[in-house]
Amino acid sequence: MPRCWVNTVSLDHVRGGVAGGFTQADHGARTRLARLRPGDRLVFYSPRQSYPDGAPLQAFTAHGVVTGLEPYRVEVSDTFHPWRLAIDFEPLAQAPIRPLLGELSFIKDPAKWGFAFRRGLFEIPADDFDTIVAAMRPFDSA
Repeated sequence: MPRCWVNTVSLDHVRGGVAGGFTQADHGARTRLARLRPGDRLVFYSPRQSYPDGAPLQAFTAHGVVTGLEPYRVEVSDTFHPWRLAIDFEPLAQAPIRPLLGELSFIKDPAKWGFAFRRGLFEIPADDFDTIVAAMRPFDSA
């Protein structure tokens, strides 16, 4: 059965991943990416517009399905060689997190909701995932 995940990534990095059909996590580390399997579903939470000091956004910004079998390494610069994983993205609207805080079981204390996202890439229950994706769908779609 596919698992459901959140990846905490600034919007500028999400856009790069959507354009390239990949995700990366934990500043390019392989460890958590290696836990994902083809068919797993992934939603992206963007605390900021850009990394590291962009304007606050606090919204779910992309959704996709893992297609890669294993993480692969790329050379971004002479000193940065992040691990990535292939993702097939579905075009959806952004969804602000605040209206969803009371509906997501992985957020144990709505007053301290931001702590959940400090984990970077983490697994969530399928019901929570479905709630997030439903909030990202345009009103005219079923």
